[in-house]
Amino acid sequence: MLNYTGIRRERVMASPQFRNGVFHNAELTTMGGMSWPVMRDFFFDGKSRVPKAPLPLERPLATWKRPAQTGLRATWLGHSTMLLEMDGLRILTDPVFGKRASPVPIGGTRLHPPPVTIDELPPIDVVLLSHDHYDHLDASTMRKIAARRWPIVTSLGVGARLEKLGVDPSLIVELDWWEALNTLGGSLSFMATPARHFSGRGLNDRNQTLWSSWVIETDSHRVFFSGDTGLHGQFEEIAERCGPFDLTMLEIGASNPAWHAIHLGPTNALKAFEQLGGGTLLPIHWSTFDLALHAWDEPAETLVQLAASTGARVLTPRIGQPIEPADESGPTPWWRGVRQSQSVAASLRIPALQHSTYDASTVR
Repeated sequence: MLNYTGIRRERVMASPQFRNGVFHNAELTTMGGMSWPVMRDFFFDGKSRVPKAPLPLERPLATWKRPAQTGLRATWLGHSTMLLEMDGLRILTDPVFGKRASPVPIGGTRLHPPPVTIDELPPIDVVLLSHDHYDHLDASTMRKIAARRWPIVTSLGVGARLEKLGVDPSLIVELDWWEALNTLGGSLSFMATPARHFSGRGLNDRNQTLWSSWVIETDSHRVFFSGDTGLHGQFEEIAERCGPFDLTMLEIGASNPAWHAIHLGPTNALKAFEQLGGGTLLPIHWSTFDLALHAWDEPAETLVQLAASTGARVLTPRIGQPIEPADESGPTPWWRGVRQSQSVAASLRIPALQHSTYDASTVR
């Protein structure tokens, strides 16, 4: 159990989301779990959850040295880690540079190295943490960020986790749903908005901290970052109160029909995208960690096929590729090339290339 003290305790206790000692979703939510159908899929479905050829990574360092021509540039660094450049300001979301998204040395395996190290990141104005799960709040990463003294915005209660990792409390701002922070002289604002998920990092701390989606706004641009969420009834309210958005980042991976209440998956991501007002969708939370039962590239392939039939504007940059959404024409299905290289290797009866590995101790 987390030990809340002082002002944090007062704020947690006063939150409309906090009742009977835990945070709650706005609507009844079941967690799913390892039912027999899920276990059957895990052991017998035969899907390729790990790519058998290297994923194409780009090195964004040269591009980051130039200002974004449109004022908005996004670089997907894998999973839910985004470097957003908005009117000259830099926001780093859910930074995870570690080797695993797991508290133990099994499970949550990383499928590709980060395209950059923490040392190679440009100066960050604000780090945004959506919630406290291991694939969004990585202890080794946050200890290194703590040493850089970058300000952190996060969900209510998560600051208690960060302080234990060495983050100066004066650098942490925690927000409840519908609370906003204006910072850097009013040139950058964050609003925590509802999400449908859960939290916890151990066996006895379920829902001790809040989970949120986020609206990030500068003088000229506004974006939406989903964190982790299932479909819920407040997306339209978010659009009405905070939209429209120049870029909408929604999670599509680590999905399963049994987990539909807490993860969107590609089909529900398109529904949420429509409820949020449309615009431009950039899918996140896929192809970096082996956390689910689907093939590693299935979420993106399903999404682009569904989007083609609905007319939704979807962008799928390569990992590490900086893009300015206003200049992009549509999706780039780079994962198909990985599949093709696997097929060629198999047809020639030569060993398939293994995905890249790295020593996590060298990521600083």
